[in-house]
Amino acid sequence: MKETFEFKGKKLSYDFEWIRGTLWVHVNGKTLAIEPASSRKNRRQEKGVAHNKVLAPMPGKITKVLVKEGDVVKKGQAVVVMEAMKMEYTLKAELEGPVEKVQAQVNTQVSLGDLLVQIQQESK
Repeated sequence: MKETFEFKGKKLSYDFEWIRGTLWVHVNGKTLAIEPASSRKNRRQEKGVAHNKVLAPMPGKITKVLVKEGDVVKKGQAVVVMEAMKMEYTLKAELEGPVEKVQAQVNTQVSLGDLLVQIQQESK
C-alpha cells in the first residue's frame, strides 16, 4: 500500500505491507522490517507451519528466476534472486512441493509484497 504524508514542509511517500506478521516499510530508498514481540512468540509456537507463497520482502529488481511451474522444490531451496538497495537477496521456498505459479520475471521491478512464486500445498 502506498501512503503520502507531509513532514517539515516536504511531501514524502512510503510503501508498507504486512507479510506474515511483519510490517515492511519502504521509504526514501530504505526498507525497515518491524516485527511485534507477539508475532515472534506466535512464530515460535507455529513450529512446522510453512507458507506456500514467496513474496517480495521489499521493492527491487528480479535478477534470476531459478524455478519454473511444475518443478518440485525442497524446503530451503533458492527460487528467486532479487536486487534491492545495491544488495542481492536470495529468496527460498519454505516448504517442499511442486511449483504451482511463477510470477517473477527477470529484469522486472517488483513492489513490496508482490507474489513471486507459489508452491502447491499438499492436502493432509
